[in-house]
Amino acid sequence: MLHKKAGGTGTYADPVTIAVGHSLETGKDVLDVPAGTRIYLPDVRRYFIVEDTCGDGPVPEEGPCHAGADEHGDTSTWLDIWIGGEGESEAFADDCTEQVTGVRAAVFHPADNFVVASGEGVIHDGTCDSGYGNQLITTTPAR
Repeated sequence: MLHKKAGGTGTYADPVTIAVGHSLETGKDVLDVPAGTRIYLPDVRRYFIVEDTCGDGPVPEEGPCHAGADEHGDTSTWLDIWIGGEGESEAFADDCTEQVTGVRAAVFHPADNFVVASGEGVIHDGTCDSGYGNQLITTTPAR
């Protein structure tokens, strides 16, 4: 785990915290995506890292991460990204959440050369930094 609490600037070296679903069906807590997995989301131009779970309680497989994937259809994995926004209004944070929610491209185990938007989290400097689309843009050849 890179962070002691949710955060990150979204670079490959400092990815933003992301939560994934998990299940207790086998009697063990099994994450949908292993902890430490890096994921790049082109719509917000940031790298993320699996550091948290969503869907707590006795049946997490029925919780928000799994129900969210079902709600949006045509998707296999729900990812709950930390968007930041400390100091912004609840309405602003809700609007940004709506902007980033939906079926989007995600690159698991990405190279380190995708374009990264500046700023911590997705909400920063009074903006919701999203809407770049699903096209992958690189800065240089991968190392």
